[in-house]
Amino acid sequence: MIIRPATAEDHNAIWAIIEPTLRAGETYTLPRDWDREAALTYWFAPPHKVFVAEQEGTVLGHYFLTPNRLGGGAHVANCGFMTDPAATGRGVARAMCTHALDTARAEGYRAMQFNSVISTNTRAVALWQSFGFDIMARLPEAFLHPTLGYVDILLMYRKL
Repeated sequence: MIIRPATAEDHNAIWAIIEPTLRAGETYTLPRDWDREAALTYWFAPPHKVFVAEQEGTVLGHYFLTPNRLGGGAHVANCGFMTDPAATGRGVARAMCTHALDTARAEGYRAMQFNSVISTNTRAVALWQSFGFDIMARLPEAFLHPTLGYVDILLMYRKL
């Protein structure tokens, strides 16, 4: 598996992963009805740096790296990760997180923060914790899950 900067040629593969993730509405605080243009505009919005994880020419996942805040908070990175459901359990998210942490360090970030980890996304929570992320806050019932109703959002953080 290689992880490389995304290009315009990756848009179709990225959309093929974003669309079912948005439609499911279970893991992102983004509109479920976004179309391709709206979703890709958000994902590639500056200052997002977008990367894809690919194997044998197939994009298995993608993520963006960006400052969590501007100004005095710009030393803390933020990321958004998505993996093709068909590639779940194959180490794609783990590889992307390793790459994101290494890239963030190389770019001078001092920490990484995930603002909205949905508490019911237990695979992601466990993965981020395995990388040393701590749950810094729990926002009770801050996310409306399409089948479970109101569930908590976790704010996760780690120093680099």
